[in-house]
Amino acid sequence: MMEKACTTVLVGKNASIDGSTMVARNDDTFLPIAPHRFYMHPAESDVNETITSSQNGFTAKLPNNGYRHSAVPNINPAKDGIYDESGFNEKNVAMSATESVYGNPKSLAYDPLIPGGLAEDSMPTMVLPYIDSAKDGVSYLGKLIAKYGSPEDNGVIFSDKNDVWYMEIVTGHHWVAQRIPDDAYAVAANQVAIQQIDFNDPDNFMWSEGIQEFVETNHLNPDKTGWNFRHIFGTSTEKDRHYNTPRVWFGQHYLNPEIEQDPQSSELPFICHTEHKISVEDVGYVLSSHYNETPYDPFGHADDKDRLKFRPISMNRTQNSHVLQIRNNVPDELSAIFWLNFGVPAFSPYVPFYNNATDTDPSYSNTSETMNLDDAYWMYRALSSVVEGHYSKFIQEDIDYLTASQEQLRARVAEIDKKAADYSDDNLTEYLTDANHETVAAMKKRTMTLFYHLLTEGLTLSKLTFNMDKNL
Repeated sequence: MMEKACTTVLVGKNASIDGSTMVARNDDTFLPIAPHRFYMHPAESDVNETITSSQNGFTAKLPNNGYRHSAVPNINPAKDGIYDESGFNEKNVAMSATESVYGNPKSLAYDPLIPGGLAEDSMPTMVLPYIDSAKDGVSYLGKLIAKYGSPEDNGVIFSDKNDVWYMEIVTGHHWVAQRIPDDAYAVAANQVAIQQIDFNDPDNFMWSEGIQEFVETNHLNPDKTGWNFRHIFGTSTEKDRHYNTPRVWFGQHYLNPEIEQDPQSSELPFICHTEHKISVEDVGYVLSSHYNETPYDPFGHADDKDRLKFRPISMNRTQNSHVLQIRNNVPDELSAIFWLNFGVPAFSPYVPFYNNATDTDPSYSNTSETMNLDDAYWMYRALSSVVEGHYSKFIQEDIDYLTASQEQLRARVAEIDKKAADYSDDNLTEYLTDANHETVAAMKKRTMTLFYHLLTEGLTLSKLTFNMDKNL
């Protein structure tokens, strides 16, 4: 199922509360129900495999050797495409793909999209198992785009323990990438985000071969000075101002509440700085938000013209939300944690999975096509539906559940980190795999307890009721 409505948050290591790099994204689809699963793909050696996309026919030979890596794909790749979407490889390199963006018709006229090129559905499979760093990921994908072309415009995220890179592919063959400064964060939402490019700074910017000449030859730069990638290749439309820019505004409003900005501005900054340190919970709050505590909250009490004015960040068609955290205050073997939210993010928790594992719990890896409360995907989405169905009655209990879950899961990570010191390299992976399963079991118990309680409470809230005097 193609993703065309995602939101991205990126955090440099010195901007985070514990020195981690963090890259995060809501994986949104066209439909409210598009079952996904979370699994660990084993390392491969001496294989002879070709990938063929069921979506656009893209075909390519895969390298013979690839790293173990996690992925969150559709459950029916033959029908809906692979869409591995996001994960870490065993070298603690993260990739999340993609944030759909849209190039403007002027630039696409001179370098059209390639219908059979490398698209989102095949991209992580083609890249993540074969890269050794975030910057290597940009370079590797850039070479693939040069070879195969792109059939769509995409933002792609790469990170390792030191670097966070954001890459935007905006025509059939042209792209740029920017390294997020260590002390900065960034938010992107379905609109070309990167701004000024410094072609004299290859440590912090990368770009497709010939992009400067392409822009100059075709007279694409509208600015009298500078080289603003967003202005040259991006859009600024009425749809952007209702669908895209408000989400960026809210992320910046939450992380920098002291700054007054227009939620419909096309000039919101890409690179941002804040005086306080950013936590996993902060990133999760942004991705689970719906303009909370503003007039634009669809659950709020403002007039419809404000409540329904902007597209929220958390949606019922968010199939998963993830924060890929790479920590620098623990050994590399414990460093990468995949915080995965399989429900509607507004109502569901981010569950931590250590990347140094050989598989995922069956409740995550074997998602059914139809409702099955044994599956994490369906369990969390069922909870989300019940809470939203009686929002005013149930939201506080859901908030209390999320708060308790955050406390439990943070303590869980600390406990696993501590116990991991007792294991040698040979059996640490096995311990972390088992620990992930135990985390899943604990969260299932907590979640189902709330779910059954709310279902029971819901039975008393029917409008098909009538009270008469007991003496009649």
